[in-house]
Amino acid sequence: EREREGGRERDRERASERAKERKRERGRETERERKRQKEREGEREREREQAKEIKRERERESKREQKRERARAIMQAR
Repeated sequence: EREREGGRERDRERASERAKERKRERGRETERERKRQKEREGEREREREQAKEIKRERERESKREQKRERARAIMQAR
């Protein structure tokens, strides 16, 4: 009887340890997922910034082109 009780106690302890380990693993997985999410957000932010910079550069180039056109028109008018 005592042996069976001791065996059941050990089984309960092992089950408890396995449950704790599963909980720790879920916590680690959650943390990894949080890091991946943060990385994806950072990547999207970099892409948005890059797109804004490209747009600004196009606008600058467009203004330079307009100045050149005006200068040409003035030269031809003379």
